[in-house]
Amino acid sequence: MSRPLHRGVLGGGRLSGNIQDYVEDSQKKVKTDKEDLDKSSKLPSDLVSLSLRNPFQFLFSDNSSSKQDTIENGILVSDPLTSIRNRHMLTLLFLKVTLVAIVILGLSMSFLWTISLTTTSKGQMIRGYRRLQEQLVSDLWDIGELSRGSTKFKESEFCSLESENFVPCFNITENLEMGFTEGKEYDRHCGPMSKQNCLILAPPKYKIPHRWPTGRDVIWIDNVKITAQEVLSSGSLTKRMMMLDEDQISFSFASSMVDDNIEDYSHQIAEMIGLRNESYLVQAGVRSVLDIGCGYGSLGAHLFPKQVLTMCIANYEASGSQVEIALERGLPAMIGSFASKQLPFPSLSFDMIHTAWDGVEWDKKDGVHLIEVDRVLRPGGYFVWTSAYANTQARDKQNLKRWDFVRNFAKDLCWDLLSQQDKTVVWKKPSKKTCYASRKHGSGPLICKEGHDVELPYYHPLESCIGGTRSHRWIPIEERSTWPSRASLTSKELSVHGVLPDDFMEDNLNWRSLVRDYWSLLSPLIFSDHPKRPGDEDPIPPYNMLRNVLDMNAHFGGFNSALLDAKKSVWVMNVVPTTGVNHLPLVLDRGFVGVLHDWCEAFPSYPRSYDMVHADGLLSLETKKQSRCSLLDLFFEIDRLLRPEGWVILRDTSALIESARGITAKLKWEARVVEIDNNFWAEEESLKGLKRKIELSDQRTKKAPYMQQTGVL
Repeated sequence: MSRPLHRGVLGGGRLSGNIQDYVEDSQKKVKTDKEDLDKSSKLPSDLVSLSLRNPFQFLFSDNSSSKQDTIENGILVSDPLTSIRNRHMLTLLFLKVTLVAIVILGLSMSFLWTISLTTTSKGQMIRGYRRLQEQLVSDLWDIGELSRGSTKFKESEFCSLESENFVPCFNITENLEMGFTEGKEYDRHCGPMSKQNCLILAPPKYKIPHRWPTGRDVIWIDNVKITAQEVLSSGSLTKRMMMLDEDQISFSFASSMVDDNIEDYSHQIAEMIGLRNESYLVQAGVRSVLDIGCGYGSLGAHLFPKQVLTMCIANYEASGSQVEIALERGLPAMIGSFASKQLPFPSLSFDMIHTAWDGVEWDKKDGVHLIEVDRVLRPGGYFVWTSAYANTQARDKQNLKRWDFVRNFAKDLCWDLLSQQDKTVVWKKPSKKTCYASRKHGSGPLICKEGHDVELPYYHPLESCIGGTRSHRWIPIEERSTWPSRASLTSKELSVHGVLPDDFMEDNLNWRSLVRDYWSLLSPLIFSDHPKRPGDEDPIPPYNMLRNVLDMNAHFGGFNSALLDAKKSVWVMNVVPTTGVNHLPLVLDRGFVGVLHDWCEAFPSYPRSYDMVHADGLLSLETKKQSRCSLLDLFFEIDRLLRPEGWVILRDTSALIESARGITAKLKWEARVVEIDNNFWAEEESLKGLKRKIELSDQRTKKAPYMQQTGVL
C-alpha cells in the first residue's frame, strides 16, 4: 500500500509510486556526490593555498549546486537526505557567522579599550596593575608557606623564669669578668651573644597597669622587680615618695611622712631660675628635661601636667630599677650610662638637665661628665644639680674639694651660677658663643675641632672638648617658640634641618588622618567582647587607652604630633634608626623625646615597657640596609618591649606585611585579620593566655614623602 512520502512545494497533490525506485535513485545520487567529493579532494595546491589565504570565502560561495531536488510528473520533489544535509549546512553556516561576529566584536572592543587608555587616569591603571601584581605576590607567598609545611611555623620557646627582666647588652657580671671597671661595667656592650632567641615571660602575678593618670600614682608591685626592703630603704628624694600598700606601691607628691616633697622641690627650682613657680617653666623656654638618675620619676610625674616633658635615664639595675618603675608609672625613661660613652642624643637637645643624688662622680676624669652635660644642653638652658657636695655648711673637706672642682669647672664652661640653696645649685649655659673666645688661654676645655664635634654620636667615647658650637641649631631657648607652638617649626627652623615647609605640613596632615584611622580600627577590636544592641555604633576608645608608645621609625615625629593633636594621653619615644635619614635633631627641636638606635641591637629598656609599638616603613628599611639581623630578631625584640595586651602597628609593603604575619605564628600570637575601607589590617593575638593585639597595615592611597613604595594586601 502506498502512502505519501513528502508534501510538494508546487501544487497540492500527493506523490505515489514504487518506493524501491526512489531508493535506487537516491543511492545513485549519493554515489554521484561521493565521486564529486573525491574529485574535489584532488584540487591543485594553488587553489588550496588560495582557500587558506581567504578563509572567509566559504561564506560567499555558490550553493546552488548543492540542491538535489528532482522533478517528477511536473512536481518538484525534495530528497529527504538532501534536506537533512541542507539543515546541517545551514547550522554550520550559522556557527561560522557567529564565530566571525565574536571575533570582530572582540577586535572592536580591544581597539576601543586601546583608545580609552589615552583618556584613562594613569594612576588608576597603575593601581590596578599593582593590585594584580601584589595579589600575585600574596598568592605565591601562600603557596610557599604551604610548600614549607609545618616546620616553617614552629613556635619559639619561652625563656627561663629568671629572664623576666632580661635586657640584652647590659650584663654587669659578664662585663666585670671581661675586665670592665671604673663604671664601664654599667655601659652598654652589645655582642653576638646579646641576641635573644626565646620569648620572655611576664611575672606569674602580672596585672595590666592602671590607666593614666591613676597609673602615675599607683603601680602593681608584682609588675616590677623590687623587694619590700628596697622600697622601704630608698634613699633619694624621689625614691622616698614611695609607700608599700599590700600588692601595690603608691607615690605621694606631698606626703607629710617625708622631710621633703617633690612639689616644694620643683617650686624651689623655679624660684632659683627667677620664676614665680614651676608652672612658668614653659614660658621661660623649658619644655624638655633630661633627668639623670631620676629616682622613680617623681619629678617628671609632677612636671608633666605643667606641659614639661622629662626623660629619665639611669644605669641598668637588676632589681629596684629606676627606669623600670618610671616606665611602669607611664613616664619617659630609658637605660643610659655615660661612664665612658656619649649619650645617644644630638648636641643641643634639652632645655634643662637635672640630677639629684645620682652617684655620678662629677669631679673625676677631668670633668668629662660635665662636658657631656654641656654638649646636650641647649644654649640658655639650665643645669640643676642637687648633691651633698653642694652643701657649703658641711665640714667635710673631701666634699668641699669636690664642690670647688665642680664650681670652677662650670665657670670654665662659661656657665653662669644663678643661685644656690642648701644642696641645690642652678647654672645657666651661655646663649652666645663669645664667652669661649674670651676665656684665658689654657683655662678650661678647648672647643672641639670639626672632626670631633659630631652632632649626633652613637655611643662614641666621651670627648674632653666642648661640642655643639659648630651646629646650625645653636638657638637659645629664649628665642625658640614656647610649647605647644614649638611642635610646629617655623620655615626658618625647618631650613636648618633641610626640610621644606610644604613637605613638613603634608607630613603632619597625613599623620592626623592616619591616627584617626588607627583609632577607628582599634574600636571594634577593643570592644569585640562587649556585645551591643543592634544599630548602636562602636564606642570610641578612651583617650587614656594608651600611655607608653614606641615609634621605631619616627621620621619627622608626625605620629607623635598627631596623637597629641588628637588629645591622647600618651608620650612617644621617637626612635630614629641608624640605617635611615637622621631626623632626630628635628624631632627633639619640636619638643618631643627621642633617641638614635640600631635595631639590630637590643633597645635600652626593660621588658614590658610599652603599650603600643609603631613602625612605618621600618621593615623595608632594615631589609634593604641590614644583613646582620633578620626580621625574626626584630620581632623578638618587639615582643620583649611590648606589654601583654599591647598593640603593634606596622605600615609597609604587602610582601613584608605577609612575612610579618608568618612570624607572628612563631611568636605564639593568635591572630584574626580585619580589613576596613581604608585598607588597614589588624590582628588580635594572645600570648600565654594574655591578650595582645597587633595591627598589620599598609597604605594604598596616601604616600608620605619618605615612602618609596606602598603595598596592597
